[in-house]
Amino acid sequence: MDGMNKKTDVILIGAGIMSATLGMLLKELAPGWTITVFERRSAAGEESSNEWNNAGTGHASLCELNYTTEKPDGTIDIGKAIKVNEEFQVSRQFWSYLVSRQLVRNPRDFIARVPHMSFVQGERDVAFLRKRHETMKENPLFADMAFSDDPGRLAEWIPLMMKERQVDGPIAATRVESGTDVNFGALTRLLFDHLTRHGVELHFNRQVEDLERAPDGGWRLKVKDLSSGAVETREARFVFIGAGGGSLHLLQKSGIPEGKGIGGFPVSGLFMVCRNPELVAQHHAKVYGKAKVGAPPMSVPHLDTRYIGGEKSLLFGPFAGFSPKFLKFGSMLDLLKSVKTHNLTTMLAAGINNMSLTGYLVGQVMLSKEQRLAELREFVPTARLEDWELIVAGQRVQIIKDTPQARGTLQFGTEVISAADGSIAALLGASPGASTAVSIMLEVIRRCFKDRLAEWEPKIREMIPSYGLSLHKNPDLLRRVRAETAETLGLTDADRAVTA
Repeated sequence: MDGMNKKTDVILIGAGIMSATLGMLLKELAPGWTITVFERRSAAGEESSNEWNNAGTGHASLCELNYTTEKPDGTIDIGKAIKVNEEFQVSRQFWSYLVSRQLVRNPRDFIARVPHMSFVQGERDVAFLRKRHETMKENPLFADMAFSDDPGRLAEWIPLMMKERQVDGPIAATRVESGTDVNFGALTRLLFDHLTRHGVELHFNRQVEDLERAPDGGWRLKVKDLSSGAVETREARFVFIGAGGGSLHLLQKSGIPEGKGIGGFPVSGLFMVCRNPELVAQHHAKVYGKAKVGAPPMSVPHLDTRYIGGEKSLLFGPFAGFSPKFLKFGSMLDLLKSVKTHNLTTMLAAGINNMSLTGYLVGQVMLSKEQRLAELREFVPTARLEDWELIVAGQRVQIIKDTPQARGTLQFGTEVISAADGSIAALLGASPGASTAVSIMLEVIRRCFKDRLAEWEPKIREMIPSYGLSLHKNPDLLRRVRAETAETLGLTDADRAVTA
């Protein structure tokens, strides 16, 4: 590798919410360590973390129906919903810690209170939602969830969605008043603002071209300046690959055995956006429906109130699609380059197993404006094309791996891949992603800094009071944590204005 060889304690690849979160945790736990960040774009949070590249932010399992499933015996499995909600509570505690210490000064810059709702129609889906509600409300995490199948009540909750709706069959919704909207692009920038003020090196327009083991057991990276073309060499004791869809390629280049046999399946997305103040004022909620047959879980339709740049808007989608790019600003060769001898059979099996999914994604790409409007009108019956514009969202790369059940299984979630010696870790996958970033980065710390955990745990518990505990099994702690984080994050007033 060419260029000057500089050493640092930690290198973070990618300036998104994951690297920002890990950087903040390490800065609190080991303030004397040197941290360097490399980002191929010209600013932080430009890819998957960007506020315009994702719509369903603030995931807490309060409204996402795909996080709860009906078992063969008719009961509802809420295990994943509990896990995701617990992890979101961990994120809230860490953000609350940052605000209380004035490491992030104004929570209104990134979080707002917005109710979370599930919305269904038809006898079968209404029966499922009712049974889901009955199961979830027994758990302390979801005790404040309300249910209604009264169209009049729904008109109070979601007036824009009920206006001129022809109700000719069963209809129902659940609502959790304490839900939130989180602007992860803004939060990412706030975290990096703090980090760079406190000694973290953040380099934009830098692409990590290659990485290899250094003689001392750490890692040596080849980093290219995309502006000048110059190449330099950097070394670190620990490397985190948090490059979104670009993580798989770098994981493969590392050569660690834990990364063998893993592939990636890219999914693109589009959203419809409404900024018409008259319409925006008629909807204040994140409302999730049910995914169509054959659609991936991340394509569950939803109509979301969002606060972006200090303005309230509505986003509807996503409309899924297929692109071989692994990043929104990536290469058309990304998918092809990810196919290696060690994952070839896995990738081929995934292609065979997911022909219907591929067909669905291609069909989504081919939708006309009128067809997209028809899908929007299932949520907003009075919708007009002139009030909505189409935007391109970010790319997501779903993990493909072999499981005991089948070869080439598509994984809809996130996964940390780390070397046995803890010197390198990579984050792969997508949803729920950003909302559970703190829990995911704590997992990186547990795996990669085992020799430091005993020393760090008191500080971790200071930042996250519920660390190591299950909130739904400790209702008193849950109530205290919720109340304290709501107060610190300014979430006690649902109608407050949100500023940029």
